[in-house]
Amino acid sequence: MRHPAKRPLNRPSLNFVAACLCLLVLAGCASGPTIRSNADESADFGSFRTFAFMQPLSTDREGYQTIISAHFMAAAERELIALGLQRVDANPDLLINFSANLDQRLRVRQTPNSGFGAHRRGFYSTWPSYRTEVRQYTQGTLVVDAVDPARRQLVWEGVAQNRITASTAEDARPLIDLAMREIFAQFPGRTD
Repeated sequence: MRHPAKRPLNRPSLNFVAACLCLLVLAGCASGPTIRSNADESADFGSFRTFAFMQPLSTDREGYQTIISAHFMAAAERELIALGLQRVDANPDLLINFSANLDQRLRVRQTPNSGFGAHRRGFYSTWPSYRTEVRQYTQGTLVVDAVDPARRQLVWEGVAQNRITASTAEDARPLIDLAMREIFAQFPGRTD
């Protein structure tokens, strides 16, 4: 019985596979915010046709609206209108609120040191050595709440978390737009 001969991969095929793996690694590094959401299963999301923003928003200061609140409102309004809801001034079906937080975090990573160099110099040890790397970063969290004012109950919340860099802190609008788009992509959909 003859077994079919295995064809070796040719050089262009190997290059193609390597290029695809590199793209996957780069795509993983360039990921956007982490998004999660929770919905009240008893809520009838198809009945919600209008929305307004809570006054004052949780991101406002005492007596005035912040610039970040204005950015949040513009991005959320764009997404809610795209979902088929309409902004109204009185008697909305949903009230939208935001909360935002910046946390300073530490990332600690330990990696084993190679024992090769130590053995060559004559240092023999039964205990492995580790290199510890500590990095500080800023974690930003945005929470969007949708409240049913008739029931006085939270019916949906979307959360976005992402690292904040110096460049994103200087101009937060693109990151806010991306976060709102991805948050509202998880909003229980409307078909009309």
